Amino acid sequence: MSSVDRASLEARLSAQGLEASAWSNLSGERFEQHAHDYDKVVVAAEGSITFGLSGYGVGFVLTPGERLDLPAHIEHDAVVGPKGVTCLEAHLPAGTLGTRAKGRGYRW
Repeated sequence: MSSVDRASLEARLSAQGLEASAWSNLSGERFEQHAHDYDKVVVAAEGSITFGLSGYGVGFVLTPGERLDLPAHIEHDAVVGPKGVTCLEAHLPAGTLGTRAKGRGYRW
């Protein structure tokens, strides 16, 4: 699947009390290793992006309809896939997603 209905993804996030904003990046763009002081929920709407979780030996390739829950203070990097990416992202207070040791990705 190359894309999903963005409006339905936004509605699902909203139903969970999440206020998401959209962002897009071009193919091959990279985000160097960093962390946030807030919990983050990312859902891919178009294209793909790979998140690497430093120190955990895990990575997640998000494609349309897939979601990553990333707790605060988890070091991560990311590389945008060959067709670029558009994601919906919501921020939550640190600790809202629980105390998982690492992010959790899943088909949503």
